[in-house]
Amino acid sequence: MSWIVVFIVIFLFYMLTKGYKTADYQHIHVNRKQKLKGDLADHEAGLLVALMAKVAKADGKVCELEAELLSLTFTDISKVFEDNKTIREKLKDIYKKEIKSFDNTIMVSKKYFKLTSRDYNKRLGVMEYLLNLAFIDGDFSKTEFMICEDIANTLEITGADFESLIDSFEQFYAQKREESIMTLKKAYEILGLNENVEFSIVKKEYRKLVRKYHPDILMGQGKEQSIIDRATKKLQEINEAYEIIKKTYAKI
Repeated sequence: MSWIVVFIVIFLFYMLTKGYKTADYQHIHVNRKQKLKGDLADHEAGLLVALMAKVAKADGKVCELEAELLSLTFTDISKVFEDNKTIREKLKDIYKKEIKSFDNTIMVSKKYFKLTSRDYNKRLGVMEYLLNLAFIDGDFSKTEFMICEDIANTLEITGADFESLIDSFEQFYAQKREESIMTLKKAYEILGLNENVEFSIVKKEYRKLVRKYHPDILMGQGKEQSIIDRATKKLQEINEAYEIIKKTYAKI
């Protein structure tokens, strides 16, 4: 099991199998620009965003890293549609609506399962992404566990796979807590920046590196799993470096 830690974004659905016989328009297609047919809320893209909203709501707060991940996801999903700017706004609207309540979590999960019933690996990848979203602030609450468990059960993720994913995240964060804190100098080196640059430059470079090492973008490009795994670890390093620099500027 790879150490999927930060910014594992939704493009695991790039692994969609071909040949769906019904409601094909409800699936993401990355080999061509797709024109939206029907309600986006019933499309795979809208359902994924709805599931993200349920997990994001679980701990009652959205940290900056979580917000950055969500923003990148909205952008990347919308790119497969013809009118991507309009679709991105509609995805945001779905997110804002779905984050208000847990009541329909099972219903949304069932709809997503129906669209992906023949692709267990993709559902497992989405589950991994959702757990990453839950763990991204370093804390996995009981409410987050319950919501993720409900989604996993409805998506028919095996108990063994679900527990394995959680163990991977828990072990990683436990290890990081035991390791020495990265120095400020090292943080700038990781981002490839001089220590005297303005924070706006730091933020710009951070976002550039996030896209460069984005695991799902690499997956969409057909990169090997070993490359994707290395990129994931590199992205975690970049994330940690950015957090250290950001906290330093906040004290000034």
